[in-house]
Amino acid sequence: MSTKMSPAARRYTLRLAVLMTIYVATLFFAKWMFKHQLAHGALAYALAILPGLPIIGVFWAVMRLIVEEKDEFVRLLHVRQALVATGFCLTVMTVWEWLQNFDLVAPGNGGFGAAFFWFAGLGVGALYNRLTLGTSGDCA
Repeated sequence: MSTKMSPAARRYTLRLAVLMTIYVATLFFAKWMFKHQLAHGALAYALAILPGLPIIGVFWAVMRLIVEEKDEFVRLLHVRQALVATGFCLTVMTVWEWLQNFDLVAPGNGGFGAAFFWFAGLGVGALYNRLTLGTSGDCA
């Protein structure tokens, strides 16, 4: 069944597409610079941070979706989804850090940091909405 996206959901989708394109481009560029040992000093720090900026932009895009959505029920779904994502992320990262504190897992997380688990939590939040309210909304 196809549903028509709200104007807020369309803007969110566009923002997400732009931010993910920038993410991929900056990630490949930074990886290439480090692989060829062209990043040193302040440039290395800037390049290491660069791919994270569009990810921060995705957090902003999700919050803008919540603010811009006119349908109160759909907005509620997005808020619940973000709250579940936040709780999921904080839970996973807290458990992981305690496992690290007692040397039960290796330091680091293999690239699966808080942002990854928050985004995974959005999926958990959508499932929670589906199971408890019968719908997960039209976007995000």
